[in-house]
This record gives sequence, structure tokens and C-alpha cells, in this order.
Amino acid sequence: MHIREMTEGECRRTVPHLALGRLACAQGGQPYVVPVYLSLHDSYLYGFSAPGRKIESMRANPLVCVEIEDLTKLTEWTTFVVFGTYEELPQTEEYESERILAHELLQARAMWWEPAFVEVANAEQSKTFIPIFYRIRIDHITGHRATPDPASSLSAPGDRQGFWRQIWRRIRSSN
Repeated sequence: MHIREMTEGECRRTVPHLALGRLACAQGGQPYVVPVYLSLHDSYLYGFSAPGRKIESMRANPLVCVEIEDLTKLTEWTTFVVFGTYEELPQTEEYESERILAHELLQARAMWWEPAFVEVANAEQSKTFIPIFYRIRIDHITGHRATPDPASSLSAPGDRQGFWRQIWRRIRSSN
């Protein structure tokens, strides 16, 4: 397998195709990681949530991190880490256009609202549904891409018959 670091430009071009990420935030020195659906637009990741620990943590400490991955195979994957700053989009006239944009971006994803809206089984109390739209201003993004190493995908040298079968298959498939 060959792993290479991606440029920030490559990361920004690739991230829009991915939706599910893991948001890391912290409050009072306690880290918290939760899966989230996000959409990229310009230099922001847009998200949606109901009130809870995630929102409380980001309000207390707006510096966050988002990890996003695209796993094709064990030897073929892409990962990103987005470092950013949380910005809430309150339901005010000042933020109305940003809330509309966030809604339009997120609506393009199937079931984007479900994690925030569906009742959690065994919850001590039912959630009051108060939609919170937010965005994460991307301060910096890093990424790595793994691709299979053609030499390592061949059979072990001691397995000559399997080795030559794989070589022959590759020759025939390239023609």
C-alpha cells in the first residue's frame, strides 16, 4: 500500500463528495466525538442538530475538529482532518440567508435531519425539537490517500503458480 499526503486544494476538491464525519469537540477538558452529516460550501462545513452535549460543547469551546473518511478497501482509502471554528446560525434576520443555504445544502443528502429529530431509545426524557443550524469555518484541512501497491498485491514469491496466474490475469485485463 502506498500512502501519500494530499494538498489542501486536493482535500477541498474531494471532501464535497463525502457526507458523514466525526465531530470532535471538548468542554471542560473532556473530549467528545460524535458522528455528524455535513455539507461543504466555500470555506464552511454546514450542519444541523438538536440541542444536546455536542451543541453545549461547541458553544463553550468553538474550536473543533472533523474527521472524514472514504474507505473503498483496506488498501484504498482517503481520510481528512478539518480544523475549524464553530459558528451557530441563530434564527434571526441577520443569519436567515445562511440558514436557508445550510438547509438547501443538507437537504441534498438523504435523511440528513434524522439523527437530530428521531427520539433516542431509552432516553431519560424526550428531546424537545429545536433545530440548530451551524457551520464550521475551515481554518485548515489535511488529508491522506492510500492506494494499493501493485507489487504487494501479488502472491507470495513461493507461490509461483498463483503468482503467474495473477500476472496473466493482469495482462489479459489490460488488453
